[in-house]
Amino acid sequence: MTSSLPYLSADQLCRDCDPDSLDFETTADLQPLEGVLGQERALEAIRFGAAMKHNGYNIFVHGPSGTGRHTVVESLLRERAGKEPVPDDWVYLNNFRDPYCPKAMALPAGRGRALATAMDALIEDIRQAIPAAFDTDDFRNRVEAIEEAFRERQQKVLEAAQAEAEGHGLTILRTPSGFAFAPVADGEIIKPEAFNELPEERRKEIEKAIEEQQKKLQASLQQMPKWDKERRQALREIGQETIAFAIGHPIDEMKAAFGDLPAVQEHLEVIRQDLVENVHGLLGQEAAAASGAATPGEGSRHEANGFARYAVNLIVDNGDTANAPVVYEDHPTHGNLIGRVEHVSRMGALVTDFSLIKPGALHRANGGYLVLDARKLLTEPFAWEALKRVLRAREIRLETPGEGLALINTVSLTPEPIPLATKVVLIGEPRIYYLLSQADPEFETLFKIAADFDAEGKRGTIGMTAYARLLAGMIIRARLRPFDRSGVAAVIERATRLAGDSEKLSLDLQRVTDLLREADFIAREERSPAVRASHVRAAIAGQIRRADKLRERMHESIERNIVLVDTEGDAVGQVNGLSVYQLGAHAFGKPTRITARVWLGTGKVVDIEREVDLGGPLHSKGVLILSGFLGQRYGGAMPLSLGASLVFEQSYGGVDGDSASSAELYALLSALAELPIRQSLAVTGSVNQHGHVQAIGGVNEKIEGFFDICKARGLTGEQGVLIPAANVTHLMLRHDVVEAVRKDRFRIYPVASIDQGIEILTGRPAGARGPDGAYPEGSVNRLVEDRLRRFADARRHFGASAAAGTGKPGSE
Repeated sequence: MTSSLPYLSADQLCRDCDPDSLDFETTADLQPLEGVLGQERALEAIRFGAAMKHNGYNIFVHGPSGTGRHTVVESLLRERAGKEPVPDDWVYLNNFRDPYCPKAMALPAGRGRALATAMDALIEDIRQAIPAAFDTDDFRNRVEAIEEAFRERQQKVLEAAQAEAEGHGLTILRTPSGFAFAPVADGEIIKPEAFNELPEERRKEIEKAIEEQQKKLQASLQQMPKWDKERRQALREIGQETIAFAIGHPIDEMKAAFGDLPAVQEHLEVIRQDLVENVHGLLGQEAAAASGAATPGEGSRHEANGFARYAVNLIVDNGDTANAPVVYEDHPTHGNLIGRVEHVSRMGALVTDFSLIKPGALHRANGGYLVLDARKLLTEPFAWEALKRVLRAREIRLETPGEGLALINTVSLTPEPIPLATKVVLIGEPRIYYLLSQADPEFETLFKIAADFDAEGKRGTIGMTAYARLLAGMIIRARLRPFDRSGVAAVIERATRLAGDSEKLSLDLQRVTDLLREADFIAREERSPAVRASHVRAAIAGQIRRADKLRERMHESIERNIVLVDTEGDAVGQVNGLSVYQLGAHAFGKPTRITARVWLGTGKVVDIEREVDLGGPLHSKGVLILSGFLGQRYGGAMPLSLGASLVFEQSYGGVDGDSASSAELYALLSALAELPIRQSLAVTGSVNQHGHVQAIGGVNEKIEGFFDICKARGLTGEQGVLIPAANVTHLMLRHDVVEAVRKDRFRIYPVASIDQGIEILTGRPAGARGPDGAYPEGSVNRLVEDRLRRFADARRHFGASAAAGTGKPGSE
């Protein structure tokens, strides 16, 4: 290889960060950067969405994980929430008209807790005051007076009936079945035997008198149920008057304490009325519970303790909140999101009441902001649909999914819905955002704001000093020892490598933080007061070492010639392609032999990988492009009469991507021209139908993969890699690769076209068509075109011979 061939200098292979360009000694000298770098677009979207109060302007934050999405979102939302008022408390109360439809009530922040506490105290006062009111001499005397009056009325009726009966020689007898009349003589009741001996006329006279007196007595006794009802009503009125007096003062005191809340005033009046009307039943429930007739825990609080129906179920308490809430729900199940109505088992049945209503994250975030992980939300049954219903209706309506599916058959509640004023922020990967945008027609109506986090930022725009200040803040938060200038420079170089672009810096702060921690650990082990570049590089080497087993095994199989890859010599139709493997966060490159074979055919290029279903669609596309290139360049004056096959040798897994299409084309051109390709070189890059070599991904890993094989076998100065010229800006190679290039023991060639590449690989000019339309003699393109012409002539000759043999005219 001649020195005139273009290749990159060592300075072009890695954009170092000069420690001397940093104007500090250690990160302890820097003012930590507040906020984040390189995410201006996302920050603008989040701020706009948080400030926009119209319906539907909820936010979906998407971008690669590790970019600080959660931290940034929480910080911005808390900043915004700090300027917004504290939302109301919310309570659920018993609905005395319909206990299965509890009432929701909003209260100023802090007043919900005060109401619940005051109501508990009121209930305790009432429970003690009512029995005491019934246990007074005045109450007993009044009750006794009513009972005595009722007895006197009964007695007067019986005495009047007795007096009239005596006038007719009769007396009244009390029997088990009621009252009866019997004849008397000389003060004694006439026995049946004696009565039967009386003259018939006398017997009839007595029977008639008994019948008349019976009717009169019956008419009088018919008034007694009415008198008894009047008695009970009088007793009830006395009881209610006593109860009203007993509870009046405690309730009035509580009403005075909440005089500024009309809804509380109204509810207290309803409680007063209910107590007056139902206190005897409530006391009976308590007596049954105390005697063991009702077992605590068998039913709801309502059933075990009748007075609990007056309690307050505080579901949102903002009494200790200084501003609008910011809530992150890590487990967004249906119940955790919108709340739930719990049940308890009682004699084999599930029962509930308003006190068993439990709040969800939407209740806690009402009036503020709710942050959810999109992936977790979508994987929870019913949660996504429930969230959409709530956002559409702008109210939180508690529903049990099992009821709609008829999975449970219980008596449940239908609590009054609570108005919703919450901004929902979903955080997830870009593919989830675009999937929802495409598959769910309601998504863009409810989530109008998209905040897109970048995985990297421009190195020049961010600036080294700003990135160093960002690192200083991360070091302080992680409680690490300071990094000196060389350590910061090494981290910046690593961030550039992670970005895969020499002009950018990675914004994957999680991976950068991990590197800082691991470098700090190594520095602590060495008892170094500051973290230096050597510690950072040792940490990087450790990360690679821990994940590098598969790469070592693959390269070992090449070094032992189990997998055939040549790094010296020449071969026709054979080239070293480069592939990259991604295993989690670790990526590495591996060379692969690509071969091509050609023969007389009908112009079809066979992709063996595709034929056996190992080639992905992008790889198949790249192979089809080769046919387009050959047809455009060489098929203008003659039909392409070749057959060709391309294969990745010793490839036992799937192949996808078009980064090997240029290597496949080089192998194909070599086979057609019958020119050997230097096996000391490897190739990567895709190609279009015009023969332009295009950029690919993983260029650093691919170069290093081939370099490692060459280094293991011994660097000769002839080895190197052809890369697309467009990928030069992405180079951030390891220092050992850079040093090898600096010492002219390894070379990297930027290639913009297939013609440039084939010249480097074969040492033969590619050739361009002259004024006569022909390629120069001996050029690669001339050799390929001549071979294709021979194929075409042979095909024509074969066709003519075949036609002559059958008596048909020859054809091309």
